[in-house]
Amino acid sequence: MRPPVEHVRVSTKGKEILIKIKRRTGLEHWNEVCRVALCHSLSNPTSPPKLERVSDSTIDIEWKTFAGQYQKEFAAMIMLRSKQHGININDREEIAQYFRSHLERGIVSLQTSKDVSSLFHYSQHFELKDNP
Repeated sequence: MRPPVEHVRVSTKGKEILIKIKRRTGLEHWNEVCRVALCHSLSNPTSPPKLERVSDSTIDIEWKTFAGQYQKEFAAMIMLRSKQHGININDREEIAQYFRSHLERGIVSLQTSKDVSSLFHYSQHFELKDNP
């Protein structure tokens, strides 16, 4: 399965939030926090707000580094959620924008996290359901 993006890019605002999250939680790597943020957003059944293209990105992570050994699983989650929200899964740009919207929403939603355990507490508020 093809990844939704080749490079994971985070906005400047997202980077500022990630820096705070890393400091508070002790997580060392961007990809660790971004994975949690993506999962948190995907666990929310609503579609993320559409974002403009991230052109001010100062964080650029290769998909392989971002997803690690879970490349297929992350790609599948994005495709599943895309289908549920009516995103054209054959349009690479639309999928990439949808992925980035989820990532940015997840980052923003974790900005009040105080420690590692609070990062995972947030994701218990939503359930990922397969809508027909």
